[in-house]
Amino acid sequence: MKFTLSWLKEHLETTATVDEISEALTDLGLEVEGIENPADRLKAFTIGKVVSAVQHPDADRLRLCKVATNEGELQIVCGAPNAREGITVVVAKPGDYVPGIDVTLSVGKIRGVESHGMMCSERELELSDEHNGIIELPSGEVGERFVDWLAKQDASKVDPVIEIAITPNRGDALGVRGIARDLAARGLGKLKDRTVDPVPASFESELTVTIDEDTLDGCPLF
Repeated sequence: MKFTLSWLKEHLETTATVDEISEALTDLGLEVEGIENPADRLKAFTIGKVVSAVQHPDADRLRLCKVATNEGELQIVCGAPNAREGITVVVAKPGDYVPGIDVTLSVGKIRGVESHGMMCSERELELSDEHNGIIELPSGEVGERFVDWLAKQDASKVDPVIEIAITPNRGDALGVRGIARDLAARGLGKLKDRTVDPVPASFESELTVTIDEDTLDGCPLF
């Protein structure tokens, strides 16, 4: 069974972290088989702004850019066709690991000019297959963590996915509502109320089961 953190939170009001949820699930007998957290691979990247972009002195297709970052102004050589002054970009600095190209950056020389990092495309950050140019953000402050910006603007791209093992006796955990109920009972949050539209009766039932008034909160229907 796989579910995202945001899906779980549609049913469970909680401030618990993914790690706390994982620990609680395993303790409840819903063993966590894996967690995929896109935010983990994006933590290092920050937002920058291209202050200037001029032609590389020794390469027609390269631009020599000055980029404002949380570590001051950096010189970055870029070959993207959309690299230009004024755009807001995602910056990877020396020492950062770029997952899409499986490289840890260092200060390098490109055609004789030092480059202190790179401005990233979506494919380089494994956000999509788009690589025709670097990411241009419509907003964002210099130095802001890109993962924090994504969480506010497009949370689905940093939404953790949790996978749990379901034993044959836990059919209730084959739906995210059942998982949320279990976590709420464990004390990890509050189960959100859910409006259920009743189905009109179409015949008289011969069953004479009733539900006591004082148990309706825990057992609203039979």
